[in-house]
Amino acid sequence: MHIKDIFAQHPTTFSFEFFPPKTDEASEDLFRTIAALQTLQPSFVSVTYGAGGSTRDRTHDLVVRIEKETNLTAVSHLTCVCHTLEEMTAILDRYAASGIKNILALGGDPPRTMANYDRNKDAFKYATDLVQFVRARTNAPDRRGFGIGVAGFPEGHPGCPNRLKEMDYLKAKVDAGADYVCTQLFFDNHDFYDFRERCDLAGIKVPIVAGIMPINSKTGMVRMAELALGAKIPAKLLRAVSRCADDDAVARVGTSWATDQCRDLLHNDVRGLHFYTLNKSDATRQIYENLGVKDSAALRAG
Repeated sequence: MHIKDIFAQHPTTFSFEFFPPKTDEASEDLFRTIAALQTLQPSFVSVTYGAGGSTRDRTHDLVVRIEKETNLTAVSHLTCVCHTLEEMTAILDRYAASGIKNILALGGDPPRTMANYDRNKDAFKYATDLVQFVRARTNAPDRRGFGIGVAGFPEGHPGCPNRLKEMDYLKAKVDAGADYVCTQLFFDNHDFYDFRERCDLAGIKVPIVAGIMPINSKTGMVRMAELALGAKIPAKLLRAVSRCADDDAVARVGTSWATDQCRDLLHNDVRGLHFYTLNKSDATRQIYENLGVKDSAALRAG
C-alpha cells in the first residue's frame, strides 16, 4: 500500500524497523520474527540499508519477501552515500519492478571501513536531492510515484548545530516531495513535542512519526547512544537502569519506560509510533500488551 493511503486511513500509525542480517540463517530467523509480528497488524515495516554495498542485496531481498509472503507493507531505506546516478536509477527500477511502493530517503554515512570515502563521487550529497530524484521517477509501482519518508531529529541534527537552519533543511526535504517524517529515537517526550512545534512553525504539515527504542541492556544503552549519534538519556532513566542487577531487569525498565512514552505520546495525538526493534519482537509485543491492546488495529480503533 502507498504510504499516503496508510496515513489517510489511520489517524495513528504503528510501524516496526528491522535491519538486514549478514547471513542466510540469520535472515530466516528474522523473517520468522517479522512474520510473527503480523498478528499486531502494524501499519508498515521498514528495512534499513547498508552503504557501500554491505547489505544492499539483503535489504532488497528482505523487502521483496515481506511484500510477497506477508500481509505487511514494506518501506525500504535508501541512502545517498556511495551511489552513482546509474546505481541509484538501477535500484529504483528494481524496486519498482518488485512492487515496492515506499522509500525512506536518507543522507547516510560511509561505512567505518570507508572512512576516507570521497563524497564527491556520490550522485546526491543531501537527502533533499535524493527526495527530488525519487519523486521524479514516473515508473514507480504507483501512478503517484513512490511514497517517500525522511528523517527528523527531535534532539537536533548532529551535523547541524544551528537548529533554525536544521528546520529549514527539513522543510526543504518536505517541499521536495516527502510524504512524512520519521524521527530518530528519543527518550524524553518533551524533545519530541518541541520538535513537532518547530515543524509546525516552519510550515511542515506532513505526518511526523515518533521513533521509539526500548533499552534492553546496559551495554545496549551505550550502543543506542552511539547509533543515535548522541541520543540524550534522561537522568531518571539512567538512575533506574543503575539499580538493575542484570540485563533482564534492565529490559523490564526499558520496556516500562517506552510504554510510558507511548501512552503519553498517544494522549498528545502523536501521528505515528515507529519501533526500532533491533530485530527482536519481545519488547515490542510487551509494549502492546502494556498498552492494553492485542494489535495496532485495535489501538487505532481505541
